[in-house]
Amino acid sequence: MSLNIAVQMDPIERINISGDSTFALLLEAQKRGHAIAYYTPDRLALRGAHVFATVQPLKVRDQPGDHFTLGEPARVELATFDVVLLRQDPPFDLAYITSTHLLERVHPKTLVVNDPAQVRNAPEKIFVMEFPDLMPPTLITRDLAEIKAFRAEHGDIVMKPLYGKGGEAVFRLAREDLNFGSLFDLFTVTFREQWVVQKFLPAVKDGDKRIILVDGEFGGAVNRVPAPDDLRSNMVRGGTPKETDLTAREREICARIGPSLRERGLIFVGIDVIDGFLTEINVTSPTGIRAVKSLGGPDVAAMIWDKIEAKRRR
Repeated sequence: MSLNIAVQMDPIERINISGDSTFALLLEAQKRGHAIAYYTPDRLALRGAHVFATVQPLKVRDQPGDHFTLGEPARVELATFDVVLLRQDPPFDLAYITSTHLLERVHPKTLVVNDPAQVRNAPEKIFVMEFPDLMPPTLITRDLAEIKAFRAEHGDIVMKPLYGKGGEAVFRLAREDLNFGSLFDLFTVTFREQWVVQKFLPAVKDGDKRIILVDGEFGGAVNRVPAPDDLRSNMVRGGTPKETDLTAREREICARIGPSLRERGLIFVGIDVIDGFLTEINVTSPTGIRAVKSLGGPDVAAMIWDKIEAKRRR
C-alpha cells in the first residue's frame, strides 16, 4: 500500500543523517513507495476547524551533505494525509505543546505518530515516574529543602533540567561537593520549571542502554558508553555505541511498561536504562534506530513502518 505522509520536524538541512532516527524513517518510507511531504512546526496553521501546513515534497538519499531535495511549497490541509510523523526535537516548550493541540485535531483519522495528546501528557522525565519501583531514587522539585534532604539521604546525586535533551545541563554532585549552592542558584535562574534530582549510578561508566520499543514491544537496543572524561553517554555528547543484549531485568522493564505505551498510542519509544534502573521514557523524538542497525541489530525503521501500515489497513 502507498501512503501519503507528512513529517513535522526541525530543519532537515541541520540533521546529522548518520545517527538521525527521523532520517532512517524517511529512507524506509521512501523505499516502500510512500509519498513524503515535509514541513517545520512554524508552518502549521489552524483556521476554524481545519489544520493546514505549508509543505514541500521531499526526496531523501543517504549521502552526507546532499541528503535531500525539496519540491515547491504548497498549503495543504493535514487531514488529507494518511500519516503525520511528529518528529521535532525538544525543548518541550509551549511551542511544542501548541503543535500537539493542533495535530490532535486531525488524529486519529490521520494517524499521528506518536499520538500528539499522549506526547503532550507523557513528558519523558515525568511519565517515567509512573514506574517508581523500576527507577533509581528520583525527586522532581525546585525546593532547596527537598533537595538538601534527598542529598543527605543518597550522597552522590545527578541534577538535570526537567525538559532538557541530549545530555544538556546534566551535572553530578558528590556528597561534599562545594558547587552545590552555586549550581542550585544557576538552575533557579535558568529553568522556570522544576528539575530532576536523581541518585547517581556509578555503573553509568559502563553504559546507558537505549532500548527501543515499537508499539510496546522490544525492537532493538544499543549500549551508549560515555567518554572517560564525561558523565553523559548521549551519542551527541561523545558517547560510543556498543552492541548489546537485554538482561532479564531489562526484559522485565519492557514487559511492565509496554502495555501502557500501547494504550497511549506511543508507537515509537526509546527508554534509557542504567544498571537495571529505568531513568527516562522518551516519546517526543527518540533516537537510536541507525545505531542499532549499524551494529548488526534489527531494522527498527522497518518494524515501525510495518506497524503503521497495519494500523492504516484497519
